[in-house]
Amino acid sequence: MAWLVLFLAGLFEIVWAFAMKASYGFTRPVPTLIMAVAMLLSFGLLAWSMRVLPLGTAYTIWTGIGAVGAFIIGVAFLGEPLGPMRALAAVLIVSGLVMMKLATPA
Repeated sequence: MAWLVLFLAGLFEIVWAFAMKASYGFTRPVPTLIMAVAMLLSFGLLAWSMRVLPLGTAYTIWTGIGAVGAFIIGVAFLGEPLGPMRALAAVLIVSGLVMMKLATPA
C-alpha cells in the first residue's frame, strides 16, 4: 500500500509542477490554487508512505516520478525539445527508480 501511496504522491507532484508553470509566477489564481492543493496532497501522501518506506527510497522515487513526469508533460504539451540526450537522461532516471524499488525490501 505504501508504494501505491508513493506513486500517487509522485503524480500529484507532476500536477503541482505543471500548475506552477501555468500560474505564470503565481499571477493566475486558478492554477495557483491547483498547485497549492496538489502540493499539500503530494507532501501528505509522501509523508504517509515514509511511515513504511525508507527515507532515501521514498524521496528518490517521489522526486523521480515528478521529474520524469514533468519532463514528459513538457515535451508532450508545452513544446519543449526532446533530443537524444534528454531522452537518455529520462531513461537513466527511470532505470534508477526501478533499481531503487528493487533494492528496497519493504
